[in-house]
Amino acid sequence: MGSKMNCILFMSEVFLCLIISIMANMDHKCKLWDTFDLNGMYKKGHIMLGGLFEISFKTIIPEFLDFSVFQSAQTMVFAIEEINKDQTLLPNVTLGYRIFDNCVRLPVALRAAVTLVGGLDEVSTEINCNGAPPVLAIVGDPGSTHSIALSRIVGLFRMPMVSYYATCACLSNKQEYPSFFRTIPSDTFQVKAMAQIIKYFNWSWVGIIGSDDDYGQYAVRTFYEEIAKFGCISFSETIPKVNEISKVQHIINTIKQSTAKVIIIFSPEMDVNVLVREAVRQNITGRQWIASEGWSTSTVLASKENFRSFGGTIGIAIRRGNIPGLKEFLLQVHPDINSGKNVIQQFWEKMFECRFSENITNSFSWKECTGEENINNTQSAYSDVSDLRASYNVYKAVYAIAHALHNLNSCEKGNGPFENNSCADIVHVQPWQVNFSTHSGERVAFDENGDALATYDIVNWQLNSDGNTEIKTIGVFDKASGSGKELFLKENEMFWNFASGKPPQSVCSKSCLPGTRKATRKGEPVCCFDCIPCAEGEISGQTGIFFFFVLKIFTTWGCLEMNWLALLLRSKKPWLDALGIALTAVSLSGAALSLAVLSVFIYYRETPVVKANNSELSFLLLISLILCFLCSLCFIGKPTYLTCILRHVVFGISFVLCISCILVKTIVVIMAFKATLPGKNIMKWFRSLQQRGTVFLFTLIQALICIIWVVISPPAPSRNSKYQNSKIILECDIGSITGFSCLMGYIGFLASVCFVLAFLARKLPDNFNEAKFITFSMIIFCTVWLTFIPAYISTPGKYTVAVEIFTILASSFGIITTIFFPKCYIILIRPETNTKNNTNWSELDTQLEHIN
Repeated sequence: MGSKMNCILFMSEVFLCLIISIMANMDHKCKLWDTFDLNGMYKKGHIMLGGLFEISFKTIIPEFLDFSVFQSAQTMVFAIEEINKDQTLLPNVTLGYRIFDNCVRLPVALRAAVTLVGGLDEVSTEINCNGAPPVLAIVGDPGSTHSIALSRIVGLFRMPMVSYYATCACLSNKQEYPSFFRTIPSDTFQVKAMAQIIKYFNWSWVGIIGSDDDYGQYAVRTFYEEIAKFGCISFSETIPKVNEISKVQHIINTIKQSTAKVIIIFSPEMDVNVLVREAVRQNITGRQWIASEGWSTSTVLASKENFRSFGGTIGIAIRRGNIPGLKEFLLQVHPDINSGKNVIQQFWEKMFECRFSENITNSFSWKECTGEENINNTQSAYSDVSDLRASYNVYKAVYAIAHALHNLNSCEKGNGPFENNSCADIVHVQPWQVNFSTHSGERVAFDENGDALATYDIVNWQLNSDGNTEIKTIGVFDKASGSGKELFLKENEMFWNFASGKPPQSVCSKSCLPGTRKATRKGEPVCCFDCIPCAEGEISGQTGIFFFFVLKIFTTWGCLEMNWLALLLRSKKPWLDALGIALTAVSLSGAALSLAVLSVFIYYRETPVVKANNSELSFLLLISLILCFLCSLCFIGKPTYLTCILRHVVFGISFVLCISCILVKTIVVIMAFKATLPGKNIMKWFRSLQQRGTVFLFTLIQALICIIWVVISPPAPSRNSKYQNSKIILECDIGSITGFSCLMGYIGFLASVCFVLAFLARKLPDNFNEAKFITFSMIIFCTVWLTFIPAYISTPGKYTVAVEIFTILASSFGIITTIFFPKCYIILIRPETNTKNNTNWSELDTQLEHIN
């Protein structure tokens, strides 16, 4: 839904610009004050599109012509010709074009823009008068600084300007640049991609260089904000627009003196060219260069001569695309003196190193161009379509404009996308959606600022088998992939121009060794520090983990004390330590013993001894004892949020279940003997259902206490250093003292009630001593836990948990031995007494059968 709304906003603005552009040309009579001598290409059509390209360098009469840029200009022509042949897109409408070379000079770009807006006729009253009609949209300008200046002019006429290479984040401001759009992502995302690469390789100390224009300076400013999150800037320099050799040499000297091994350059190809040449001349090596999209794919800079210094450069590149049929079209180019395409003549002269007769002067001896030279026999960046990046953006820009015009042209009255199904008019224009796919299947869409969706290729300069420099794609940055998944790199395919063949380290100061800490240097970035020895009794540096245990904690700025985790000893596993083995073995032995007794009771469940002891409650009591033994294992090991919560919850519920079963057994025994008195029939009120309900109710109360405790203030791992200056105990903080007190207090309350009832029933007939056994078990239980309180408080450091585990095990063994061992003795050793006819058991057995 968001993508659709973004496209709607984008195309509505383009649509508005197109309408106002038409109005501006239809409603007013214009007269040209002057004309400019500009290089370009022209073809007439029903609707004209303008184009601005940096084809030649330095001057209007070119000294150097960039074949790859001329390929981009020709790609615009190809896209227009392809659209004119397409009967489904703009049928019965022929697109024309007027393309100018801005010569990488702002004054020339301004002249070209004014010419495109105003047309070339001396007087114009309508679109179809003599001469070329003014354009309705402009593809370009590629430079950010140029685009800022030109947008302020063409924006007055609401003429759409769709750039294919201007990336300055400032151009996303629709308040200042309402008619500017682009098919390349904003530099905001390029900077984020660079920052993620730097963070990926743990580089925290970098240098940054930017061109002296809006493109470079805005990018540097944004990069400062990103790098501050995890690293520092060693130096920041600006490449001059004017070729000042002293300034360039100053930048090279700064690079030499800096300890930063990673250098980021935000600059167009032409500006960085002089810096690259000087770095190669002074043999600057041992640096990892990070290139912006302005020069990362430059075949001029990525040369064999520059590889010693710039090999292994990592660059951000706009996505590569495929344009079927483009190469064949490029090879069909042919100079025509009378066609108004003088830039093609200049290209031809540069390609074949000749001059047409009208361009030959007496000052130079040139080979004359015949126009019959065979371009198929040449190999250059012009005909290379294996790495279409800027050209592909041009291709998408033309199609974006064409789709906007198509929607305008195909609107039918009564079926329009606006209010009351109307079509657009000059008074009221509403937005519509344009979302198209290229012939290669790529979806083209824009965000709310008119920017292309942020997706980049990550490239690496490598040597191929021929010994030439290859710009190889080794990764992708896709902002739409979501946080943490935007960057993908093929590390095994990357080339590092270092002797080690591995990524360099780029830090201001190396990490401090164990026994030392960081001390910041006054007046320097936080990444630069000295390492000074820790105070006595303190350490730093992660030197190993003794799971149970001893862990020396790594600290960022200071020394920390030695950290004993959770319990005690120096073993990698708790069960490999002497005390850990002992406590674990005792716990498992207790659980196994309880399980064995449970098995005996289940096997002999039909015998009088088992029946007389209320077999159902006995089974439940033995299960709770198994849980009591096993819950002690939660106290052994490195404390985590989960184990800190589980250890108290499982302990509290297990012991309440155990005491509840004993309490109900005590009540049953008392009621069973009271029921033998004349006139007493109270057993009918406490049968099996009521017994189960009582146990469940008592346990539910403890469960609610645990839930409230965990929700309000749960136990959590914490570091405790108050006992020993040389050690930090990683322990479980109980969180809420009230919650822990309620849990323990409730267990104590049930145990006390059980003890009182069992004590009062101790004088029951001597032929049944169940109440005495329960009394003994509660005496042991209460004694152990009353002893635990002062021992727990007074035991410092790592043995606190051991005391708690010992208390759990001691109380559990006390219950199982006093209650179940005598019965197991009768069942296994004295089976002859385990009969119903034995007077020791028959009376209670009879009563319990009535209860059940």
